[in-house]
Amino acid sequence: MRCVRPTAANHAPWRNPTPPMRTQVAIIGAGPAGLVLAHLLAQRGIDSVVLENRSRDYVERRVRAGVLEQGSVDLLRSMGVAERLDREGMVHHGIELRFDGAGHRIPLSELTGGASIFVYGQQEVVKDLIKARLDDGGVILFEAEAVGIEGALTDGPVVRYTHEGEPRELEGQFVAGCDGFHGVSRGSIPASALTVYDKEYPFAWLGLLAAVPPSSEEVVYAYHERGFALHSMRSPELSRLYVQVPPDDSLDAWPDGRIWDELGARLSVPGFTLDSGPILEKGITGMRSYVVEPMQHGRLFLAGDAAHIVPPTGAKGMNLAIADARVLAAALGAHYGAGDDALLDRYSNDCLGRVWRAEHFSWWMTAMLHRFPDDDPFQQRLQLSQLRYVTSSEAASTSLAENYVGLYRG
Repeated sequence: MRCVRPTAANHAPWRNPTPPMRTQVAIIGAGPAGLVLAHLLAQRGIDSVVLENRSRDYVERRVRAGVLEQGSVDLLRSMGVAERLDREGMVHHGIELRFDGAGHRIPLSELTGGASIFVYGQQEVVKDLIKARLDDGGVILFEAEAVGIEGALTDGPVVRYTHEGEPRELEGQFVAGCDGFHGVSRGSIPASALTVYDKEYPFAWLGLLAAVPPSSEEVVYAYHERGFALHSMRSPELSRLYVQVPPDDSLDAWPDGRIWDELGARLSVPGFTLDSGPILEKGITGMRSYVVEPMQHGRLFLAGDAAHIVPPTGAKGMNLAIADARVLAAALGAHYGAGDDALLDRYSNDCLGRVWRAEHFSWWMTAMLHRFPDDDPFQQRLQLSQLRYVTSSEAASTSLAENYVGLYRG
């Protein structure tokens, strides 16, 4: 979502806006965080309105994350929105690490008391949530661009937005900023009120979606002298693959043939054949870790990518967004149900414990599996030593497995 900061020029249309819409919780962003929050609030009898910058078709089609932790799936089931997930999602009981020319399986379920991961695209989660919310009479305004938030420190914050070419206002008692890294919510908090922790990695992922059945039954992470590669999937007919590239690389340098050749080389182990097929989408994404503290300012609460970014190596982004929404819904439920603001006051602290655990795990996976530009033979030997330890020690494998399926399931 594009961040538009109010200026003198774009303040002018707001002098006589359409009479404002009112709700209890104004939610900016119809991604996993905003939609899960809207559902959980409705289950508690709390009204909300969701503003989404993009069209419904766009948000239901954009390809993002695709791995759900056990706890995320359990929550979606409890919300009654997991029927298609249970029917079409791909349950995985392990992942594979490839290095030294061989594959090494981490048996996730065996090491975690039966917990699994579920491969189900973020766009499919969003599609299910939108349908259920609208079927229940919920309000989601698409192509409604939030351009500013005022009064976060008052009892009646206001979200200014444009919809159908007209300036409008949404008055709420609380605002949930679920509008992603580039959204308006975080930018509406004074810089002096936030502490930013930011790390950019010296490489990127070239990702592709291909119309070819997956060549492996489980997700494969590969450490290779030519760089990292990942084999995943979105369905029995669609493969999702990634290859490490320089951060300033361009798609022009990667024709389809080169991509498949490079993936074949990096994923190669005896007995494995990488099937290729038509590439439907491809793009290059930079890698970063990012956290702001606190995740709240008055009655404005940040959730999901608006507050934190993790490198995708640990498969945590969508799961953190869902977890934030769960914590915020419980806090707002206590406020409206019992007049108790204790959970609201500690929302940020309650979320950040999980966030920093996920940040560390994602950083650790990233550092272990990628080739860094300034790597020397010493560093490479350390990485191989770590990989060998993780795949040979039950204690080390269990630590990876616990973090991967999600430590927090309550």
